[in-house]
Amino acid sequence: MDLAYIPSPSTGVLHLGPVPLRGYAFCIIIGVFVAVWYGNKRWLARGGKAGTVADIAVWAVPFGLIGGRLYHVITDYQLYFSEGEDWVDAFKIWEGGLGIWGAIAFGAVGAWIGCRRRGIPLPAYADAIAPGIALAQAIGRWGNWFNQELYGRPTDLPWALEISEGPNREAGLYHPTFLYESLWCVGVALLVVWADRRFRLGHGRAFALYVAAYCAGRGWIEYMRVDEAHHVLGLRLNVWTAIVVFLLAVTYIVVSARKRPGREEVVEPAALADVAKADAAKADAAKNGAADAARAAGDTPGSGAKPAGAKPAGAKPAGGKPAGGSGADVKPGPVEKR
Repeated sequence: MDLAYIPSPSTGVLHLGPVPLRGYAFCIIIGVFVAVWYGNKRWLARGGKAGTVADIAVWAVPFGLIGGRLYHVITDYQLYFSEGEDWVDAFKIWEGGLGIWGAIAFGAVGAWIGCRRRGIPLPAYADAIAPGIALAQAIGRWGNWFNQELYGRPTDLPWALEISEGPNREAGLYHPTFLYESLWCVGVALLVVWADRRFRLGHGRAFALYVAAYCAGRGWIEYMRVDEAHHVLGLRLNVWTAIVVFLLAVTYIVVSARKRPGREEVVEPAALADVAKADAAKADAAKNGAADAARAAGDTPGSGAKPAGAKPAGAKPAGGKPAGGSGADVKPGPVEKR
């Protein structure tokens, strides 16, 4: 008798009247919001403008969803185009099936378009959102829990995942690989944040670190999964993909550090222009305030200011002698006797 295990939800969808609320979709949406929110905080810390990350995400997210779905459908085409299958199901993204490799690749294309429209370097943007993407993946993996999919081999560990009988699955207790990957992604996000602060990563190296660290975990987690997949030389296709992408990411980090050390000083030129305008406005306000204060002081009674046209004490009149003074050249007049 198993005393401890992780239960799976009895259903992955709730109905609010005629509207279906799908757990998988909610996890994806929440993950996107977290990535944009945290990416915006990091972008502001790098000197960018508020709202830039969200504006570019308008391009990156749709491209990422399309790319993720395409990768899944292409690599698991038998699920949709084999005899007896309905190819229309390939468009039912809410039922699960997003390949992270395609999502990142196509999402990068969308981000490049958004960055180009705003005059922003893509590597700097990628560095800012890298840990946010890892957190989004950590949240999104719980969508697999709602759908009871992408679990590992049978196990009797206390944290085993309970899977119920259903299409293409047998009831039992399995490794919760969705949980392993979720926790791994949280660790990747923390690693990127720490390394970025410690080494001031720039020019896309923070993003490359995220990619390399994720691939290192995805390789062993993928190896544990038992869902249907294509194999190449005895390994699942996604294991090979993780190995190749890991090597590319590490190579980029090494080459980039040699060719472009340090970090970008300016990530968004428009932000500098706004700062310059704000500083100029403050300087003008301070100058005008000082002038107003000086005029107010001159108009205040008893302030010691002399009225216009007043002559200073001891000033000589036109004749060259002091007015009303007691100078040496002034002789007293006769005294009138009464």
